[in-house]
Amino acid sequence: MRQKQTLIRLSALLLAATTVLAACGNNNNSANNTSEGTAAPDAAAAGNTPEVKKVSFTIGYASGDPATKQAIADTVKAFMEANPNITVKDLSETSSSAYLDWLKTKDAVGEFPDLVEMRDTQVFADAGKIVELPSDLLELFKDPPQVDGKVWNAPMQVNVPQGIIYSKKAYADAGITELPKTYDEFLQIQEKLKTSGITPLVVGGKDIFHMGFWINKFLIDDVYSKDPDWNSKRTAKTVSFTDPNVVQAMTDYKELFTKYVDKGWLSTADNQTASFLVSGKAAQLYSGTWMFSQIKEADPSFDFGFYAIPDREGKVNVVGLASPAGWSLSAEAAKDADKTAAIEQFIRFFFQKDNYSKYLASINGIPSTKEEITYETSEQMQVALDLITDPNVTKSLAINNWWGDNLIPPQFRNWYYKLMQELVAKDGDVTDYMKQADNEYDNQVKANQM
Repeated sequence: MRQKQTLIRLSALLLAATTVLAACGNNNNSANNTSEGTAAPDAAAAGNTPEVKKVSFTIGYASGDPATKQAIADTVKAFMEANPNITVKDLSETSSSAYLDWLKTKDAVGEFPDLVEMRDTQVFADAGKIVELPSDLLELFKDPPQVDGKVWNAPMQVNVPQGIIYSKKAYADAGITELPKTYDEFLQIQEKLKTSGITPLVVGGKDIFHMGFWINKFLIDDVYSKDPDWNSKRTAKTVSFTDPNVVQAMTDYKELFTKYVDKGWLSTADNQTASFLVSGKAAQLYSGTWMFSQIKEADPSFDFGFYAIPDREGKVNVVGLASPAGWSLSAEAAKDADKTAAIEQFIRFFFQKDNYSKYLASINGIPSTKEEITYETSEQMQVALDLITDPNVTKSLAINNWWGDNLIPPQFRNWYYKLMQELVAKDGDVTDYMKQADNEYDNQVKANQM
C-alpha cells in the first residue's frame, strides 16, 4: 500500500542524525539569476528588447546508478527548455573507472566540469579545484557539513540507509516467515534460500563502487559504529587493519561471498542486479533505496521487501550521517561571472519544489531542503525512513565518506575494495591481506604528505 509522506518533517531526530537538511530556493528568473547582455544606446532608445546573452557550462556527475543518471539528465533537459539562453553540456562519467579517477582524468586533460557532483570534497578543495558554495545560496541550507570551516556543496539529498532488497516469493518458497533479528539469523536465512535451490545473493562486483555496499556494512558493524574516529587513529598508527575487529569484519565478508553470493559476481555489473532479482536468478540484493524504482521498472508486478541487517548483537547500524557532498562549482568556472550566474540559476532550478520532488521520486531519495517536499513513497521506502528516524539505529558513514582528520588517502578506497575482491577470488588469509592493507595505507599517507 502506497502512502504520501511529507519527507522533510522527519522530526528533530532526523535533523540531528543527518545534520544536512538543505533549503530550496524559488525558481525565479530575476536579474540576480539571469545573465543578460547590454543593449546599444540607440537600440534602447528605439524601444528594442535587450538581447539575452548566451551562456554555456559543463556538468559532470557519476552515472553508475541508472536511475540517478536519468533523473539528473531529465532535470538538465527541463532546465534548458525553461532557459533557452543557457546551454548545459553533459559530461557525465561513462567509463568503467571509479568516479574519483574519472574526475582526475578530466582535470588532467583540461575538461574538469564547471558544475560537478562532488563526493571527494576535501581532496578537490585542498587541490584548489572547487570553490565555496556561492554566498547567496548558503541561506538555502541548514547546517550543511563544512570542510575547513567552509561549505563547498549544495547537497543533492540526504544519505540513505542500505539494506537487503529481497524477493517475497523466494522467502516464502524457502519457508522464511520472519525477518532476522541477529546476523546469525540472517545467515540461517541464507542457508534456507540455498537449500531451496535459489542463489541467495547477487552482487554487482564488476563496478568497484558496488563492492563498498557489503564491505562497509561489515566495517560499520564492527568498527565505525563503535569508533567513528577509527580512520584518524589508523592514520596515526594507533589502530591496525590486523586488529581483531577489522579481521572479524572482513572474515564475515569473505564467508558470505564464498558461501552465498552468485558465482559470477566479479563479472556482474551494478545495472544488471535488478534483472537478477526480478527474474528469480537470485533472491536478494544488498543496496540502497535508489534501486526500488529500477526494480519496479524491470517488473512492476515484482513483490519485494527491504530491511537492514542486524549485527551479531541484534543492533542495527546503517549509513545515515551527513557528509560533504553535492553540487560544487569549479574554481575555473567561478572566474566567469556569467557562467557562475547560470550555474547558480541551475542549482536553484534543481532544488525548486516541483523539479526536486521528481528527482527524489526517481531515486527514492530523502530531501535536503527546508521547503516541504512530498512524493508518493512505497512500503520499502517507509522502512528506510523509519531507520533514519529510529533513535536505536546507529548512523554512520562508509570508509571514504569521512573528512577532516578522518579522511583516508583518496586512492585507498578503490585499492582496498579490489584487495577484498582478490581476498575472495583467491581464498586468501584475512590476516595476511589486512597486513597488506596496513602497508598500503601507510605508503599512501606518506606519499600524500610529500
